[in-house]
Amino acid sequence: MRRLLAIMMLMLGATVLTGCGVSIPADPEGTLDRVSGGVLRAGASPSDGLVDVDVRTDTVSGPLADVVDGFARSRGARVEWTVASEEELVDALEKGRLDLAVGGITDATPWSDRVSVTRGFPGIPGADGRSVVLLLPMGENALQSALEAYLDDAPWQGEEAP
Repeated sequence: MRRLLAIMMLMLGATVLTGCGVSIPADPEGTLDRVSGGVLRAGASPSDGLVDVDVRTDTVSGPLADVVDGFARSRGARVEWTVASEEELVDALEKGRLDLAVGGITDATPWSDRVSVTRGFPGIPGADGRSVVLLLPMGENALQSALEAYLDDAPWQGEEAP
């Protein structure tokens, strides 16, 4: 009798969970939905060969800026840049003031206990073989999945790093 009751409870639980309508990956804060067709709040930390910043105008350029701009365009969004140190960018990601951050950050980053880190991408122009990562708010998995899929389809993927 107990075995039958246990099986029925498992079946009921499976039925309830199936009807939840939860999509995976999900963004608890809805970042990907908010960004799509809106504004992508990006942070940049200057890094030679990857992120250049004109200090007079706070204009961000370079290969990683191109990646962020391209990803934003693919989502129908525009980018608002914040230029700061890596530590300030990580703080802003934790507090929900930024959607992603770039710089000369590699897959050996010490920030992985505070923010989410993409897979490493050594083929990014200017990376010089380093496995470059982008930082995102912890738990925003749909945003991270979309960004990594965009990076996987980048024209430089599959090429040897210079």
